[in-house]
Amino acid sequence: MGEDSRLADVVTLAQGMAAAHSSREAWRAAACGACRALGGSFAALSVWERELGRLRVLVNVGELAEGEEEFPEDESYPVHQFAEITEFLHERWAGGGEPDAWVETAEGTAEGRPGYCHQRVAALRRRGRGCCVVAPIVLHGRAWGELYVARPVGAPVFARDDADFATVLAAVVAAGIAQTERLEEARRLAYTDALTGLANRRAVDGRLDEAIERHRRDGAVVSLVVCDVNGLKRVNDTLGHAVGDRLLERFGTVLSLCGAMLPGALAARLGGDEFCLLAVGPSADEVVKAADEVCRRAAELGIGDGVSCGVASTEDPIGPVRSARRLFRLADAAQYRAKAERAAHPVVAGREGPDDPVVRLADEPSGPSDGERRRFRGRHSPQGGGPGGGG
Repeated sequence: MGEDSRLADVVTLAQGMAAAHSSREAWRAAACGACRALGGSFAALSVWERELGRLRVLVNVGELAEGEEEFPEDESYPVHQFAEITEFLHERWAGGGEPDAWVETAEGTAEGRPGYCHQRVAALRRRGRGCCVVAPIVLHGRAWGELYVARPVGAPVFARDDADFATVLAAVVAAGIAQTERLEEARRLAYTDALTGLANRRAVDGRLDEAIERHRRDGAVVSLVVCDVNGLKRVNDTLGHAVGDRLLERFGTVLSLCGAMLPGALAARLGGDEFCLLAVGPSADEVVKAADEVCRRAAELGIGDGVSCGVASTEDPIGPVRSARRLFRLADAAQYRAKAERAAHPVVAGREGPDDPVVRLADEPSGPSDGERRRFRGRHSPQGGGPGGGG
């Protein structure tokens, strides 16, 4: 195989990993790119889990044998079965360049050190493969895992130059994994509230838009709980902002625990003393039950004055919900009323009959509160949010 062709394969592999939007996509792109570059019929990417003493397969691609899955839930092998893993984990290559790849065949070691690796040889025979090349992956200067590419029985056995090329590919894969990890960390920070560790406003905006689209498309129940932590200003003024932050952190924990009652619910801090729970799928009554538990636990925090909760759900009689903005206005109006009445339980939009005051308040052009207090609500364009609930 020519150098130009192999260079093109390296570029293709790197581009495939760069285009990935998640770790799983990056793993698959790495395995597929290596399999194609080395002329294999099967490839796998695995990670060393030091704390568990095992080699865990992340992805399998190509011609899968019986029992192999593309993204296995728990395909793993004890480290003690692989002599070379022990040496690799001890980083005996450190200071002398990257560790080299080696070749195994169903008949025994073709290239590399004698004695490797009876477990791999047995696996080749068991799965009808003739040979494999194994390339260790080093990430941030430490042993990370391995790239494994195999060919079927009867195909040409991998040569020394294939092993050298696999070593290069493993380095490219390591760079791609590092880039994916950096991007995922950046995304996590962009969608996470720094104080509480909950989702932030940006995350809620995106998830709620998707949820309302699902509701419009297939009728999925979408419910929103909006909460205000009562007494935060008093706590800050009398006990200090460190105690105020502790109150917000503790309430964030309460919200997260109660949100776990609703499968797939998103717990978020919108900013300041405002939080929310977004649920897609659970019934309105299930969401109200979770919100009631939020109120009960918040009242027992020991600092602050509990929480005011408002709930709006597409399952309740609130009129058509065609935009995220309207559901937010409804939940916000319910919360606004809960705060005004010092309610110990959630106020739920649409449950006071055809002339429900919460629905009427939400659908007023000015909304339930002034612009400064709820200025982020206007992020969603005001499409049909006026009188009559056309939003």
